[in-house]
Amino acid sequence: MDDGTLLAAVDLGSNSYRLEIGRHDHGQIQRAEYIKETVRQGGGLDEDRNLTPEAMQRGWDCLARFGERLAGLRPHQVRAVATQTLREARNRDAFLARARQVLGFPIDVISGREEARLIYQGVAHLLPQSDERRLVVDIGGRSTEMILGQRFEAQVTESYRVGSVAWSQKYFPKGEFTESAFERAEVAAKAVLDEALGTYRHANWDHAYGSSGTIGAVADILTVAGWSGGRIERKGLYWLKERMLAARSADRVRLEGLKDDRRPVIGGGLSVLMAVFDLLEIDSMDTAEGALRHGVLYDMLDREHAQTDVRSTTVQRLAVKFAADPAQAARVSRVACEFFRQLRTGDAPAELARRERKLSWAAQLHEIGARISHSDYHKHGAYILDNADAMGFAQWELHRLGLLVLGHRGKLRKLEVDFDDEVFVHQLISLRLAVILCHARRDPDLQGLSLAASAHDITLNLRPDWAAAFPQSAHLLREETVAWQKTSWRLTVAEGA
Repeated sequence: MDDGTLLAAVDLGSNSYRLEIGRHDHGQIQRAEYIKETVRQGGGLDEDRNLTPEAMQRGWDCLARFGERLAGLRPHQVRAVATQTLREARNRDAFLARARQVLGFPIDVISGREEARLIYQGVAHLLPQSDERRLVVDIGGRSTEMILGQRFEAQVTESYRVGSVAWSQKYFPKGEFTESAFERAEVAAKAVLDEALGTYRHANWDHAYGSSGTIGAVADILTVAGWSGGRIERKGLYWLKERMLAARSADRVRLEGLKDDRRPVIGGGLSVLMAVFDLLEIDSMDTAEGALRHGVLYDMLDREHAQTDVRSTTVQRLAVKFAADPAQAARVSRVACEFFRQLRTGDAPAELARRERKLSWAAQLHEIGARISHSDYHKHGAYILDNADAMGFAQWELHRLGLLVLGHRGKLRKLEVDFDDEVFVHQLISLRLAVILCHARRDPDLQGLSLAASAHDITLNLRPDWAAAFPQSAHLLREETVAWQKTSWRLTVAEGA
């Protein structure tokens, strides 16, 4: 990526939406602009876990303002991610359909563990490098992420459904602070976080860091009050709790450093933070400048190259875990990518490389379902991908990958896809043809074979003697032309005279 290129990350959090715009400079990202708006969407989930019309409108209005600022940036320069509230919301598809429209860019709903990984990337890139073992904690509106890592590697990641908005609504519903309310909130938080004790115990880390949200707000209050700047100590938490109990309610709390947008959720956030300190025996925690949005920006840099794209590593791990035949995966990938390049001659090199990489992932994973059952293994493979907690991937990316795995063989009408999506169709037909030509599990003879596209017509040209030399493959190719007749596309196999 060229120096000077602008990159933008949009974080659709449960309490706030954030926009971070940075400029690439020799592998680092320098802030160009930062915008934060309190949307408090996490408080807009009703009893049926649907976003209320008001909560959706607040989100759309904010994203429309962000979209105006992002106008002019290209798709590969912007990534928007959504977290726990949209992971939970039953009507998220309705919200996201318009949200993507007003923002002008796709929005990825990421898993809790992926959120944790990106938080760690953001924290690690803005800390001095060392070999210390780090615990990173981020208390958001509806989830808390914990990570153990070293340098730039997040070694253990987890997300727990406990956060400042959810806990404030449940245990401080009228904003009233009482000793019993704090006790109930802390006990409930410990019950959710209890399983973290074995993994995140003090013996497994050297230094604790807190990121963003609640932890940043508490640190600001303590710093203004005279405690060590940029550090939260256990004694400081007790002091803050006493001040809040003395005020008796959120609207009566008078603390310098407490911002108005944080006031309604400070009670729930503090109770969760105190539970984390007690459970993991933390005496002090330093606040980190990095956060989810910074991790998204640096992850965009990593995605530029296959060698640094964490998704490539994830695909390799999945292939090994489900015992996919590596030799067959490699040959299918090689053939599929060769065909795809022939179909996408008009693509810019960088865009072609990204699309080809995704096709290669599908080829590497097309047989992972066989570990469950050889019968309908393509369906099992798609199910695995739709339900995997796969590092680096957004949910829609996994679903699209799963559709390629599901569609690599058999009838095409089972695919719930938009056949007007030319890139996907080109990936799919390249993969299907590669699987056919590699059916004997050996390298196929591709000499004299070429693939060409014109609108919705695709032609596979064979050299004159090819069909006679490989009659079984030729038969399978003729059957493949029939499969495409029930779509808006036509596949022709032209056997040379």
